[in-house]
Amino acid sequence: MPYLSKIYLKDNRPQNFPFNLPFLRNGLDIRLRSNVTFFIGENGIGKSTLLEAIADQCNFNVAGGNRNHNYNFHKTESALSEYLTLSWRNKTSQGFFMRAESFFNFATYIDNVAEEDQRVLEAYGGKSLHQQSHGEAFLSLFHNHFQHGIYILDEPEAALSPQRQLSLLSIIHKLEKTGKAQFIISSHSPILMSYPTAEIYLLDDKIQKVHYKETEHYQLTKNFLESPEQYFQHLFEDI
Repeated sequence: MPYLSKIYLKDNRPQNFPFNLPFLRNGLDIRLRSNVTFFIGENGIGKSTLLEAIADQCNFNVAGGNRNHNYNFHKTESALSEYLTLSWRNKTSQGFFMRAESFFNFATYIDNVAEEDQRVLEAYGGKSLHQQSHGEAFLSLFHNHFQHGIYILDEPEAALSPQRQLSLLSIIHKLEKTGKAQFIISSHSPILMSYPTAEIYLLDDKIQKVHYKETEHYQLTKNFLESPEQYFQHLFEDI
């Protein structure tokens, strides 16, 4: 069973951003029953805002990292965390918040710390994250640093090829089947969200649980790959 079991909003919240986001207007009450949960939806709907608030409530560094990574970059956090409540079956202080858009800053922080203690790099495969490709650095983090705890991943597919997205699925399975790891993931990837036992929540004008094959990500990708010409006729006027 997952460590984190419920995410909900307090009643005395303000009405400005981010509480005026469509899926938050009527509050929030999410029950987590799987070790792997996906939040999906269009760009700008608030997926990253929600994940950041969850990470903040876990006391993880909202720039990326865990509670032991002490560095600051551009302030992005919203007021959502102040009004968010997490309910735990078994609270853990272990885990990691990985945000693709600021991973460069996290890698720089790790390199700076490693200048004082090279042993720091052992948790990342023994090699500077900046000396690896973006995708290699992501997988190095997943392979070497993820063991047990709650892992909050914001669009981890950003630097991963389809093959390496499959590698990430393998890592998730290896960890979560032990019952010692829980994943909360924001994603646009139909490959990642195909994880067999995952729960998928669509953030739109409300938040609702959906089946994988009901998602636009799956349906659009499948239909396009089966007949791209039909899409080109609408997309390219000169065809």
